[in-house]
Amino acid sequence: MLVVRRSFAACFSRPTCRFNHSSPHRLLNSVTEYDVAHFAKILPTSSILSTYSPSSTPPEELDQFNSDWMGKYKGHSTTVLKPKTTQQVSEIVKWCNQRRIGIVPQGGNTGLVGGSVPVTDEVILSLANMNAVRSFDPVSGILVADAGCILQSLTDYVAPHNHIMPIDLGAKGSCHIGGNVATNAGGLRLLRYGSLHGTVLGLEVVLPDGTILDQLTTLRKDNTGYDLKQLFIGAEGTLGVVTGVSILTPPAPQASNNVILALPSFDNIRPLYEIVKRQLSEILSAFEFIDRTAYDLAVKHGQGRALSDDDVAGAECFVLVETSGGRREHDEEKLADLLESLLEADKRLINTGVLSQSPAQFSSLWALREGVTEAISKEGKAYKYDISVPLSTFKMVVDGTREHLRSKGLIGDKAVKHVIGYGHVGDGNLHLNVVADSYTPEIQNALEPYIYEVVASHRGSISAEHGIGSMKTHALHYSKSEASIALMKKIKELFDPRGIMNPGKVLEY
Repeated sequence: MLVVRRSFAACFSRPTCRFNHSSPHRLLNSVTEYDVAHFAKILPTSSILSTYSPSSTPPEELDQFNSDWMGKYKGHSTTVLKPKTTQQVSEIVKWCNQRRIGIVPQGGNTGLVGGSVPVTDEVILSLANMNAVRSFDPVSGILVADAGCILQSLTDYVAPHNHIMPIDLGAKGSCHIGGNVATNAGGLRLLRYGSLHGTVLGLEVVLPDGTILDQLTTLRKDNTGYDLKQLFIGAEGTLGVVTGVSILTPPAPQASNNVILALPSFDNIRPLYEIVKRQLSEILSAFEFIDRTAYDLAVKHGQGRALSDDDVAGAECFVLVETSGGRREHDEEKLADLLESLLEADKRLINTGVLSQSPAQFSSLWALREGVTEAISKEGKAYKYDISVPLSTFKMVVDGTREHLRSKGLIGDKAVKHVIGYGHVGDGNLHLNVVADSYTPEIQNALEPYIYEVVASHRGSISAEHGIGSMKTHALHYSKSEASIALMKKIKELFDPRGIMNPGKVLEY
């Protein structure tokens, strides 16, 4: 690596008929042996996991579907269905609609807000078996794939054709493209390629009555009436089940470089970002921030080590900058000029910069940023808040949360261990994580509504990219007006009048 530096001194029990968590006015039914027998007419027995099936699936085999990966949200579904075709999904959904059985579409189950696990005992519709690439045009870069395709698999599929996926996530090895679309996942490439609202060209969706809505277009331009696909991007499965995705994949950059910068003060991030944007311009593809605590945890848990102890001694936070361009020599020259100007500037914006010199070093630097989530999970139970606030307030929000918890007597060995901030500077997305030994009502009550009120005071968003799920239904009004929420409810009522699609998620009735 090239190092440049400057020295400076509980839920309901499961009855046969129960109230929908999301609406006390709608009754939803639990799955019965009769229903499972009907599902067996649609799917092979190997694609049905149920305590009501003839083989009687042990409840522990359903745990991975009923629980999120953080162990924070847990449902009580008795039945998991794994269709392989859109027609099978249609028949399942049609039956559930007739029988008024709740459905939870589930992809890789990597979400952070409880959006892909049941609230009570809804049917889990796993799309894991829908994992085929339907077509790819290497000229236009348009990929059409089943919703159950793993993001990393799609990345590997288009790579030999010199294309990349426009979305990149830490969970890319297990998340599904359908789930990415359903949650409008952002990720590490949004600064360069924009959100899925722009890169998704078409969708195939099974509506709550079983109708297959085929809008799986491969057209770049289609200005005919309402753009219906946009309703399903970010709807979290509450309006229908995404079964197919048409997405524009950009050409793979011919050269990628990255550099990690150690900053003496968080206040330097904003002027640094302005300089980086101006000097790197068209080749800038990522500008990621991690605070000192996040960096230390990543190193502690083996996610990488880019800087020596002397280099990080005076650093308050770190920034990872990535470039993607068409000619390596040109890009490296731009990065070298950037580092030189930063280190020679009168105002000390950075202490140290480490520039990757090989693909392995490139990956190692990214591991520091992408590994923060895994490092946090090894420290304890994390309360995760994915928010959008002005960049100038990032540190204020993190420090304010820490002091708020301290004032409640919750900082220390007996409760909260760390309050951490990291995220995507380029799009104003702060990941605020509070790490404790366990999830407790005391910590939860101290954090909410405090954090949401802080977000609202800055006219921010309570969910930048992870969605609402079941975690934030009660807090939607902090980001959306009364009129907006009323209109969302009307749309939900229009598409799903019987309330079967992912009940208890996004909207609170």
